[in-house]
Amino acid sequence: MSTAAPAVPVVDGIPFARAGRDELRAEVAGLLAHGEVERARVALLADADDWWTEPPPPPEQLARVPAARTLREAMGLLGMGRVADYFAHRWSDPTHLAGLALLQQHWPGPRPVVDVACGTGTHLRELARRGCTDLVGVDVVWAKLWLARRFVCPEARYVCADVTGVPDLGVPTPAYVLCHDAFYFLRDKPAAAAAMHELAGDGGTVVVGHAHVADRHGEPLTPEGYAAVLGTGLLYDDAELTESLLAGRSPRSAAAVDLHSSEAVALVAGDPRSPAPVDLGEPLPPLRPNPLYTAGELRWPSERYAGEYGPRSTYLPARWPDPLPTDAARRRLLVDLPEAW
Repeated sequence: MSTAAPAVPVVDGIPFARAGRDELRAEVAGLLAHGEVERARVALLADADDWWTEPPPPPEQLARVPAARTLREAMGLLGMGRVADYFAHRWSDPTHLAGLALLQQHWPGPRPVVDVACGTGTHLRELARRGCTDLVGVDVVWAKLWLARRFVCPEARYVCADVTGVPDLGVPTPAYVLCHDAFYFLRDKPAAAAAMHELAGDGGTVVVGHAHVADRHGEPLTPEGYAAVLGTGLLYDDAELTESLLAGRSPRSAAAVDLHSSEAVALVAGDPRSPAPVDLGEPLPPLRPNPLYTAGELRWPSERYAGEYGPRSTYLPARWPDPLPTDAARRRLLVDLPEAW
């Protein structure tokens, strides 16, 4: 006789349905049944993805996360370490700009959007600020969704689940399904691609951005491998996407065979949609000076960050220019950080 999986508990509006976490799900459900919301939250905040090797912070530290006043303070309490650097400075990195260029060229319009492996909701925030209203973020790390809902994009709905085991999201189809800077980490890529196509439905769109071709992290494929898994021949070089957004032009697609020297590629399957009616290269106000600049100098948050993004961030000058160029916002000298950044 089989035992049914525990019911999906919901804390702070975020369901926890992650596969392979039946014991944690049962623990959280039991805590909620006894009114122990704070302890349930702490248990969920301690859960990490399978690639993370650091131990979780002590429960008393995690219990202070809800009192954090900023995204950075909350990430510090969560012990996110190197990952916190990426989330804190996502707004100006070349990978994020490539993602914006992909959205610019293949805009969802009025269709519902599901962002798979959405992290802290950076792309969802861009979509919400540009008028998209039916937004869902899915990620396996509950803490990242909590940060997204609290600090980055409260307009979206969030569900903690694997894409291959996501509960019914109630999203009408055709839908627009996005996965940026994460697909290469997914171990069963054919299953993930099939699940994304199912979420998109007939006539829907599946967009995969920044899929590494060669990287010591994750499990990357060749460009042809990604194309075969996703069932598409529409590909872009990631660097081309970044450059096109900075130049204010449409990106040039490329054949898979011509992308073997790319660091990462992007792919669009299904209905490619039309370009956005607005220029995503221009961040929306209010704008603030890029916090990567300290005392007039560009200072990377870590050697790891500098090694990954420094060579591809030549649009950020080494010193703060005076006067500012007319394209300061497009070059991300000025950025549209969340209010509680």
